[in-house]
Amino acid sequence: MTIQEEILTRYEHLKEFCQLTWDDGSMIRLENAFDFAREILGEHRFSHNEVILGHSLDVASVIAMEIGLEPDSVITGLLHNVRYAGLKEKATHEEIASKFGEHIFSILDGMAKINAMGTDTIDLHSENYRKLMLALAGDVRVILIKIADRLQVMRNLEWYSVEQQPKLVSETLHLYAPLAHRLGLYNINSEMLDLSLKFQKPEEYNYVVTRLKETEKERAGFVAEFVKPIEKKLAKRGLQFSMKARTKSISSIHNKMKKQDVSFDEVMDLFAIRIILDSKPEDEKTDCWMAYSIVTEEYQANTNRLRDWITIPKSNGYESLHTTVMGPHNKWVEIQIRTRRMDEIAEKGLAAHWKYKGGRSSNIDSWLTGIRDVLENPGLNVVDFIDHFRTDVYSDEIFVFTPKGDLRKLPQGATLLDFAYEIHSKLGDTCVGGLVNGKKVTLKYKLKNGDQISIDTSNNQKPKLDWLDFLVTSKAKNRVRNSLNEERNTQAAHGREILLRKFKNWKLDLNDDAIRKALKHFNFKLAVDFYYEIAGGKIDPLEVKALFVEKEEEDARKTVEELLPQSQTKDFNYGGGDDFLVIDNNLNNVNYKLAQCCNPVFGDRIFGFVTIKHGIKIHRDRCPNALQMKERYPYRVIKAKWKDLSNKGSFLTTLHISGTDEVGIIGEITHIISKDVGTHMRSMNIETEKGNFEGKLQVFVHGLEHLEFLIQRLQKVKGITSVFRGEK
Repeated sequence: MTIQEEILTRYEHLKEFCQLTWDDGSMIRLENAFDFAREILGEHRFSHNEVILGHSLDVASVIAMEIGLEPDSVITGLLHNVRYAGLKEKATHEEIASKFGEHIFSILDGMAKINAMGTDTIDLHSENYRKLMLALAGDVRVILIKIADRLQVMRNLEWYSVEQQPKLVSETLHLYAPLAHRLGLYNINSEMLDLSLKFQKPEEYNYVVTRLKETEKERAGFVAEFVKPIEKKLAKRGLQFSMKARTKSISSIHNKMKKQDVSFDEVMDLFAIRIILDSKPEDEKTDCWMAYSIVTEEYQANTNRLRDWITIPKSNGYESLHTTVMGPHNKWVEIQIRTRRMDEIAEKGLAAHWKYKGGRSSNIDSWLTGIRDVLENPGLNVVDFIDHFRTDVYSDEIFVFTPKGDLRKLPQGATLLDFAYEIHSKLGDTCVGGLVNGKKVTLKYKLKNGDQISIDTSNNQKPKLDWLDFLVTSKAKNRVRNSLNEERNTQAAHGREILLRKFKNWKLDLNDDAIRKALKHFNFKLAVDFYYEIAGGKIDPLEVKALFVEKEEEDARKTVEELLPQSQTKDFNYGGGDDFLVIDNNLNNVNYKLAQCCNPVFGDRIFGFVTIKHGIKIHRDRCPNALQMKERYPYRVIKAKWKDLSNKGSFLTTLHISGTDEVGIIGEITHIISKDVGTHMRSMNIETEKGNFEGKLQVFVHGLEHLEFLIQRLQKVKGITSVFRGEK
């Protein structure tokens, strides 16, 4: 059979299916679309050698037979490659609009934009991913046709190169399978997941397929035994129904084996038994609950496994009652109870939902609007979005209520804070907790089905970084990230102002070249991050200044050479080494001064710090500024030690003293200082309040031993509770 003959045969098959439900006008438009596509595409092939017209026919067939969309969508599927980039002569905008309508061209244009992105759109760092999602989120029919297109690709994955295959599979898992699930196309979602597993883990895929075939007769026997008493009771109650068993998808069974760490034989629910009722619209809920009562009268139900999507359907329109019962031979069996209408929606998703709801789908429209809002945020982290997109789509839903009784749907695991953001962004930003069923709970509280919730707020509350650790919904996470970015940008602007003022005082120009040099030195890609660290105090402007005032180190060395003899400074090692600056007790020595920030005394461990204008300052090792000086200006730090002289000097130091205000205690303190210990007091400042006193004494001591002796004597005075050395 030639290519043309094969394609005509496949087209006739599609036409026969469409004739069952389409009117004559729609069939004529289908004929015109096929003729037009055949004229444009001929026997042209894709780069991977697949016949383009054959691919288009397959996609149109999926849209018609498996998704069940209206004629316009099927026609669009047939035409979706007539503007393919690889064609020498493509269909024009005018040709398509005049023959099939502007709305058909609009969908084809959306498809063309997506196809132009190639097959590498799933790269997590790629901006193309955002563009792809935005293109898909524009029109739900574009999503549906693209899902059909991707299913055809996955069914024919062997056509594609070894390099293309992993990208196509990854893209399917991250994007098209979750979209199919979200739109209620469960069969297509399952097949995509199965085909992906077949490619990624062929041995594990084939193992499950083999075990399903081996146990097929056993399952059939069990189902027959299970349904027999149920069928009798349903018929006795006058219910019209059909029953069928459906085996779970290969990927679903594989996932259960992995997640639960069980063998194939230990998977509890390999299949589900579905009861489909022929009910009048007004009797649907009553009949479903009647069937439920019949099943649970016959078999013991696991009450924890009841799922009621009849009272409150899923966001994609899915309606069904699910329960798990103990069947014959003590085996658990999942039961799904629904009506014929519900089953069609469950099988064909959004397309069937439109059929019964007159083309309205507010839930899907609002979901797509939410997706667009997230994607249009310039600060979007694509990697996080992909993760949460998949999580949100596959999560079970819970329903909760506002204080007024309005229903809200959230993914399972959602917190009180997710709920607050679901109501309004401002409510989430200022949320501090709330009430669930009248009981006070925190932001992290995980909501349960049926919870009634009210939110407490505070004007002082702001979004915090740790909120991202427990939030579940993409909407909430995205809002928090935006708020944090706004706060960061505000802080960064403050940091830039700080640096500008400093540079102005230093007579330096903070131009673009200076910023680039600073970013490179501190290893930042963005200036906003650099300024943010300055505002937070993690980068001192003096560190930035040092990049542009390279003479400082040279100036420090010159200062030392001017102050000290050449014999002492020759080969002197700054910032470490074995050389020491020797400090004697002559406080009039012009070479150095004792630092007032820490008041070192003879015996303290010390170091020298070279200042540019005030010579060498001697600091205690435990000086509060020591760490900062050593880290930032190592070239100014000189090791120092005391010269052990027999003559005693006098060193000023500060003591902080506190206690109870006893009679004569001040006199005793002054007596000890001036008489007993032989020190000289420069000043005393004492304050009393409610029988207690605190004071600061400045005294001259000969050295560290002398100081410690004074402290011990003062501590023994009755009424004194604390004596310690201060920095100033």
